[in-house]
Amino acid sequence: MALHRLTQIVMGVPDVAATAAYYEDFGLTPTGGHAFATADGGEQLRVVHSERRRLLRLGVGADDPDDLDRVASSLAALDVAVERTATGVRAFDPGSEVTVEIGIAPRYEQPPTPAPPYNTPGVNARVGERAPGILRDHPVRPRKLGHVVLGSTDQAFSQRFFTDGIGFKVSDTVPGLAAFLRCSTDHHNVLVQQAPVAFLHHTSWQVDDVDEVGRGAAAMLEKDPSRHVWGLGRHHVGSNFFWYLRDPAGNFSEYYSDLDCIVDDALWTPQVWEGARGLFRWGPPPPPSFLAPEDLAELMTGAHQPG
Repeated sequence: MALHRLTQIVMGVPDVAATAAYYEDFGLTPTGGHAFATADGGEQLRVVHSERRRLLRLGVGADDPDDLDRVASSLAALDVAVERTATGVRAFDPGSEVTVEIGIAPRYEQPPTPAPPYNTPGVNARVGERAPGILRDHPVRPRKLGHVVLGSTDQAFSQRFFTDGIGFKVSDTVPGLAAFLRCSTDHHNVLVQQAPVAFLHHTSWQVDDVDEVGRGAAAMLEKDPSRHVWGLGRHHVGSNFFWYLRDPAGNFSEYYSDLDCIVDDALWTPQVWEGARGLFRWGPPPPPSFLAPEDLAELMTGAHQPG
């Protein structure tokens, strides 16, 4: 796949300082000017001022200039205005109200995480010692930005924008409601869902394993229990472990691990899921505020969002 990862997002919020402090607590590394880096992806988040919370820009990594020419041509075929520069392509999706920037970027080089020695029936992989996961005392630090979930007022066009225009591939769908789209070997990098207003539902950040999902969330909640949204659980679509938290602007952020990997398109068959069937395999049921964020009505009227 010529496209290979998400590079960076620019998040607009009313209270930049409070939101930036949250993402520093979340484990991202400040790089200056309310920008933050992951362990393996470099600078992947910038927080800037906006009257309402929203995703302003989404970066996608490509291999070479030929990939950029293809994207520019495909977007133009959709009657999308395209800005082509020597290093990238920029276009605006009216459904999600996000500007997507495709640029040449290096591929991830992620040092592998050693597999934890789990004791299972008939196999004692760890004898005479405690599990490594409970001995960790370092702060959880996300390895990379995995995906973003966007509300779109025109889901069908937004899906075409990302697939026919940019070159994302469909992993799974919920007919008339949502599509899980990938630009890498991850099961999904963008999920576009039908919504009454364009908004950012959540960002998702990879950590090493389920222990890091739990440890990260526990540390965030110890500092502020009101951050909790939903977790711990395991999604059905994508298979990943998850825990969702809420930032001061109202955006959800997810720690995740063990997401499905699609290396060979021929070996993956996209499925059609009805309603919430694929939302989770186990864990607590999602709260109503996860499916319809509490500030949705305010976003629809363009009201100023409290920080």
